[in-house]
Amino acid sequence: MGIDETINVTKILFSGIGVSLKIFVLTLIFSLPLGVIVALARNSKLKLISTITKAYILLIRGTPIMLQIIFVYFAPYYIFNMTYDRFTAIIVAFVINYAAYFSEIFRSGINSISQGQREAAYTLGFDKFQTFFLIILPQVIKVVLPPISNEVISLLKTTSLAQIIGVTEMFALAQKQASYNFSVIPLCIAGVYYLILVFVISIVFSKLEKKLDYYN
Repeated sequence: MGIDETINVTKILFSGIGVSLKIFVLTLIFSLPLGVIVALARNSKLKLISTITKAYILLIRGTPIMLQIIFVYFAPYYIFNMTYDRFTAIIVAFVINYAAYFSEIFRSGINSISQGQREAAYTLGFDKFQTFFLIILPQVIKVVLPPISNEVISLLKTTSLAQIIGVTEMFALAQKQASYNFSVIPLCIAGVYYLILVFVISIVFSKLEKKLDYYN
């Protein structure tokens, strides 16, 4: 590939970043709060709710995300004889997958907060809702931020799997350009884009950790 072709490919791949980031952002918007809900359900004293949640987490963590994407996209057709667009399917699959992983991170954070803080909050007149959102959750966020950052970075790179069901994101474009030009340079350019995005995410989480590290 010459310089002109490389520049052209770079521009083409840059146009695919938007789709990758859209998948990334939408997945985070829905999976993070869902992860908190699942974590609370996992800790529920109701045996049925706790058991169902455990089964969901085991199923998601025990099967490949590629299989989950294919199932989410094709299962509605075979079971209910209905279809929906590929982009929606990829978001649903990613949200279901990452909510399970986020839930275990949140659960460990929730369980790390001492029971004494809850009892103190109840003594001060806080109800369970206020205690969780005003006392427990802010501390949990501080505790779970490092492992959450790892999953967020993993999510960014996992967006490349959207091409499995035909969603054209950045890496899918890189593969097409690599085949068209008989060169690995498009793949290397895509790698550089991913590296830049990961670097930005790492900086954001680093600043968040420093901001929340109010004891030091």
